[in-house]
Amino acid sequence: MKFKINKLYKKTAGLLLAALLIGVSSCSVEDHNLPVGASIKPKGPKPAFAPDIHDEMWAVIEKLLSYGDPPIPTLTPEQARMNHTVKDAVMDLLAENNISAPVPAVDTMGVTIPVTGGLIHARVYTPKTGKANYPVIVYFHGGGWVIANIDVYDPSSAALSEKTEAVVVSVGYRKGPEHKFPTAHNDAGQAYEWVLNNLAALKGDMNKIGVAGESAGGNLAANVSIMARDKGLTMPKHQLLVYPVANADSTVESYKKYYNAKPLDVPSLKWFLGHYLNNISEAKDPRISLVLANLKGLPSTTIVAAQIDPLESEGMLLRDKLKDAGVKVSYEYYGGTTHEFFGTAAIVPEAKDAQNKAAEHFKEAFK
Repeated sequence: MKFKINKLYKKTAGLLLAALLIGVSSCSVEDHNLPVGASIKPKGPKPAFAPDIHDEMWAVIEKLLSYGDPPIPTLTPEQARMNHTVKDAVMDLLAENNISAPVPAVDTMGVTIPVTGGLIHARVYTPKTGKANYPVIVYFHGGGWVIANIDVYDPSSAALSEKTEAVVVSVGYRKGPEHKFPTAHNDAGQAYEWVLNNLAALKGDMNKIGVAGESAGGNLAANVSIMARDKGLTMPKHQLLVYPVANADSTVESYKKYYNAKPLDVPSLKWFLGHYLNNISEAKDPRISLVLANLKGLPSTTIVAAQIDPLESEGMLLRDKLKDAGVKVSYEYYGGTTHEFFGTAAIVPEAKDAQNKAAEHFKEAFK
């Protein structure tokens, strides 16, 4: 009997040790998957506009606010374009904490795209995997159709290229007030057509095309899908819409709850529209208010949403309108995050997860 007890003890101890090792391994994998800057924490208390903001997100926004830039609504467009960005905050936080920023395994080159009335620039990201051809994603940056550029949104484009193993063409469309509505929308559509006509040079697979964008760029991406449907062009297989501008109704809940949110507040939203539109009545145009558009026949869609964002409500409404139109929708909602979080994956865990999920959805659509 004594022998049997010892044998049972050894067997039980072995199982416990194995379970412990498995548990340690899981923790190690989770730690490995955290952003390189996930250890960065904010210096001060959470803000009144977002008491439930997550620490890593607040560290980024806190840094952005520390620059002391004047509020966008008090500036001219030229001045607003000089303000610091969320990308600046991420890069400075990494540098201050002696953390090297991740270097995506992609090559880049610039191209010039002819559009009505001029030329625009685009940056092409190609994975360093040496394949003969790749899926192609046409990407549109944010900035309210007035500020920002492809450099500001480089982290998003590079991540999509690397994680999706796709060529990403990031389009530098023209902005207001120098180029009023619908110039950016027309540039986006013509850039998409240019990509379709230059797939061979881009090492692109004509059967695997997608569109993506953030904020105002998410709106442009959806408009490109609508344009392709209406013109009978090759349709995107999938569209990624990251907190897209989709509605002009300022009475919705998130406009009230996150009126003073940062980095995007409601006064800034109105400022953007004022500088891009010819008159405010154009806000009801279905190209601006996507929820009023004909959404039937659009490709499968991923909507990435942030909690602390005036655009939260319209993202939900667009999700519902797309579903009502028969479109397959994946809605990825991230609590504790703000507008512009998608490109902060070097610090914010939710951003890294959102990028990974976006890549997974593109890969599934490209099968």
